[in-house]
Amino acid sequence: MRLAVCAEMVFTDLPFVERVRRIHESGFDVELWDSRTKDIGALKATGAVFSSMTGYTSGSLVDPETADDVVRTAETLIPTALELGVSRMVVHPAELIDGHAARPVYRTTGRMWSTGARTLERLGKLGEKHGVTFCLENLNTVLDHPGIPLARAKDTLALVEAAGHPHAKLMLDLYHAQLGEGNLIELVRTALPYIGEIQVADVPGRCEPGTGEINYAAVAKALAEAGYEGTVGMEAWASDDSDAALDAFRAAFTVYAEEKR
Repeated sequence: MRLAVCAEMVFTDLPFVERVRRIHESGFDVELWDSRTKDIGALKATGAVFSSMTGYTSGSLVDPETADDVVRTAETLIPTALELGVSRMVVHPAELIDGHAARPVYRTTGRMWSTGARTLERLGKLGEKHGVTFCLENLNTVLDHPGIPLARAKDTLALVEAAGHPHAKLMLDLYHAQLGEGNLIELVRTALPYIGEIQVADVPGRCEPGTGEINYAAVAKALAEAGYEGTVGMEAWASDDSDAALDAFRAAFTVYAEEKR
């Protein structure tokens, strides 16, 4: 497994480029959110490996009126992804503005399901053309993202399955899944063929592994036993010191490998 860290959520007292440099020097890949606000040349100069970035800027995957905006804005971001070497571009079940639902929806329809699957397939075809993979992230509606339709992991997994394209995968966020569904080990086993990347944070608090209720060592063991060789990204706040948070993350996902030696 490769390990990545979201630069938006650690070393927050530092300029963004310096955060990326610190993460890279600590031996991790780097996750980004909105690349439009970043100095792409300076980020590239750090030598960091960029694991993922936000892959659209407007529109809702499941809304027939705005789904075209998702695909259109995704295409405008591809040059940045290619310049940074980003292989995974993250999309959500619906449009977010500052983390909140742009147009809250509390009841899903068959039309939303079919629109979401078709839009994700279109993104898969776009990704294939440019050599990137679009990853649909599950979200929780209990705490962080109320009003986002088809947000649970079982729903996002179903949309990825329905899209049926190798360049349309699942960004499986275990923090969101724990809040919304639980049963994480069985979830990762079921979703394994469709996972593009996994993101982690603990519950409650959304801080690094070891600060809450999730047994991430057990999750790491299950992933290793299932043969997962992809990326696990820490999309979490540091509970205190960022270097200590990175150390805790690394420990949670390497302890099983050490036991196997």
